Amino acid sequence: MPQYEIVDTEELRMVKVTLDGDTVRAESGALHYMIGNIEMVTKKPSVGGFLKSMVSGESVFRPTYTGNGEVFFGPPTFGEYHIIELNGNEMVLDSGAYICSDLGIEVGIMRNKGITMFSGEGIWQTTVSGTGTLVYYSEGPIQEINLVNSTLTVDGNFAVARDAGLNYEVKMLGKGMISKFAGGEGFVNVISGTGKVYLSPVPSRFNNLAGRVINDTVSKMIPFIGKQS
Repeated sequence: MPQYEIVDTEELRMVKVTLDGDTVRAESGALHYMIGNIEMVTKKPSVGGFLKSMVSGESVFRPTYTGNGEVFFGPPTFGEYHIIELNGNEMVLDSGAYICSDLGIEVGIMRNKGITMFSGEGIWQTTVSGTGTLVYYSEGPIQEINLVNSTLTVDGNFAVARDAGLNYEVKMLGKGMISKFAGGEGFVNVISGTGKVYLSPVPSRFNNLAGRVINDTVSKMIPFIGKQS
């Protein structure tokens, strides 16, 4: 079986998969580099899968890598990569969260009827199901929320993944027109039932640091640019 590892270099993270005659499937464009005797193959999707891809904008061309050596998936990021095991269950991933997985994991696309243009989530999301190892991405550390016949209300799109059996819908928070429009929260994502939700409510400290550096640099350049014009 492929061996998965999160490598950290200069605070940037990548996914390293070691192959010993094994095969790993990955998201299109996720390859950073590879070492060894490894062959990449991209199979033609079904007609239905291709049509879904055209409508959703999600890629259905997920190449496989087979052989002996090491494959590094990225891009290198200040965010987080997570390795989890599926045991015959199904999950829904946010757009862009899927990175790579064992061949025993089926990767598909679903239209989430509970999502609207106001929810902050994509209408089309990635599904993963089966048995094996899965690697997914988030902007920061993951907080697991275990729901037991209960409800989670999320203001924002930081619900990175969830069990497929959970109910998902978008609602306007508050009762009555005044509460809805004066409350300042607007539309929220409501997840209910029994199962796990994987939240990334806080970006990594390095993402925050990078953002502050960029903002500080831009703010210092604006007066200079103004003088030049």
